[in-house]
Amino acid sequence: MTLIGEIIAVFLTLAIFSFLYKDNPAYRFAEYLIVGVTVGYGLPLVYKNAFQPFVLQRIFVEHKFIFLIPVFFGILFWFRFSRNYGWLSRYPIAISMGMVGAGVTMSMNSMVLVQVRQAMIPLETFNIFLIFLGTITVMFYFFFSKAHTGLYGKFSRIGIWYMMIGFGASFGYTVMARISLLIGRLQFLADTFKGWIA
Repeated sequence: MTLIGEIIAVFLTLAIFSFLYKDNPAYRFAEYLIVGVTVGYGLPLVYKNAFQPFVLQRIFVEHKFIFLIPVFFGILFWFRFSRNYGWLSRYPIAISMGMVGAGVTMSMNSMVLVQVRQAMIPLETFNIFLIFLGTITVMFYFFFSKAHTGLYGKFSRIGIWYMMIGFGASFGYTVMARISLLIGRLQFLADTFKGWIA
């Protein structure tokens, strides 16, 4: 059984890598398989961890009928698949977005206060000075009611450099994570082939 599992894993890995050449049936099979397995695994997981404790348990066992309201709005999501009644799905989307927006707005105060507090520490070290300079210059860049000319323009240009360094570091981290996954897959293939040859 271990050998069969290894053969399947090697085939699926090579099928995904085959997309580097061009789109082909092997790649599409592996792609559809992973989507199907993910959905097949996710549905019972959602049923057990969400539907059972928060719908069946609360409504039919604990008799908390207030939970019928979110169930009703959850059912309205399914009207998205109807041509005639698709508009009904906009109501739960609007409520969800409104609640998320309200939550972000309320949490904004704590987020902003934390950032302001971190920017108001004494400039004792060079690193703290760099953080302070970056905070101020990036804020200058996003102040659009004044033209970015003269000394003000130079400060906003420093803010651009800070943002580009930040975005570059973030992108580099993303690429590093993808390369790490690639190395893991190549290491798996090398170890598996070495085991088969030995």
